[in-house]
Amino acid sequence: MNRIKISKEEVAYVAHLARLSFGEEETRKFTSQLNDILLYMDKLNEVDTTGVEPVTHAIARENAFREDDVAASLPVEASLANAPEARAGCFQVPRVIE
Repeated sequence: MNRIKISKEEVAYVAHLARLSFGEEETRKFTSQLNDILLYMDKLNEVDTTGVEPVTHAIARENAFREDDVAASLPVEASLANAPEARAGCFQVPRVIE
């Protein structure tokens, strides 16, 4: 059973709000994909989650950080070796704010 959860017009409207421009084929493709996602969400909403604690990860993780080991830094000459331009030990980049 193929239910329609979102129309091409709604997809086009949301694209317009997001300032996106899609052709007819793209709109049809996105409508189909979004419809499949929304139908799947309906399926997930049917599952009884009473008593299930919310989680942020599918697998429990505790302190996934690495040790903060002190190590020597890369020498300035080595870090600037492939820089297009360098000045006073720093990368020289084009000005972007006037």
